[in-house]
Amino acid sequence: MVETRFPPPRPSAGVLIAGCGDVGSELGRRLAAAGHAVWGLRRRARDLPSCIRPLAADLADPATLAALPACDYVVYAAAAERHDEAAYRRSYVDGVSHLIAALRGQDAVPRRVFFTSSTAVYGQDRGEWVDETSPAEPASFSGRVLLEGEETLRTSGIPATVVRLAGIYGPGRTRLIDEVRSGRAGRAAASYTNRIHRDDCAGFLAHLVAMDLAGEAVEEVYLGVDDEPAERGEVIRWLAARLGVAAPAAEAAPPAGRNKRCRNARLKATGYRLRFPTFREGYAAILDG
Repeated sequence: MVETRFPPPRPSAGVLIAGCGDVGSELGRRLAAAGHAVWGLRRRARDLPSCIRPLAADLADPATLAALPACDYVVYAAAAERHDEAAYRRSYVDGVSHLIAALRGQDAVPRRVFFTSSTAVYGQDRGEWVDETSPAEPASFSGRVLLEGEETLRTSGIPATVVRLAGIYGPGRTRLIDEVRSGRAGRAAASYTNRIHRDDCAGFLAHLVAMDLAGEAVEEVYLGVDDEPAERGEVIRWLAARLGVAAPAAEAAPPAGRNKRCRNARLKATGYRLRFPTFREGYAAILDG
């Protein structure tokens, strides 16, 4: 009689996504589909996908964080409500401090926290190549506050991994497409841009959770970017051709700290395969969808 061998069951985990917005919801869907128990923390938790267990709370208000689930992992994916320093500090420094204190106070410290930061922590603006070993010397308040949030987590004593994401685009994030279509997009002169599709943000975070759960080494910092830093003008010309509109002729100087080329070699070394390796595949999926 031939013995039937079944593959060993995949390990499952409990994951709390703190600040469960667009990226967090997509991450939660992927984690739930892989068999993990997922909680989504946000102020209006009723809007979450049905596969995510809702947890209504406000990271800026410690009193609302009194009933956190004991989870193996926390993914801190909060986003600032506005683009000003006070809002950034509430989301990326105060919120991190409040959550860490609540986890410790409830004896619910996870085995690792993943924190979504930004490539804004790099102030390089002359087209330099940047990776995880490059000096982080932010040119903007957003980068400075995010770096402070990273340090708050790093000094918490909880194992942590920071994923510094580039410009996120994808479903519902069509500002550049809309600007090109309407003729409002200016073309920044010789300005490199970096981006990552929403689905690859979520996919890479899920990949890191799976790696840690399997006992594989996870680095402290990753750049979350696609394969090709591209000049803004090139992206706009490509979009204009796809949309059948004229590309804008106006040029402007790139904003401070936004002219660099980010490498994703460390991301790719984990074995993660980008679904949208360049802006062409990603924007084509949006335009054709």
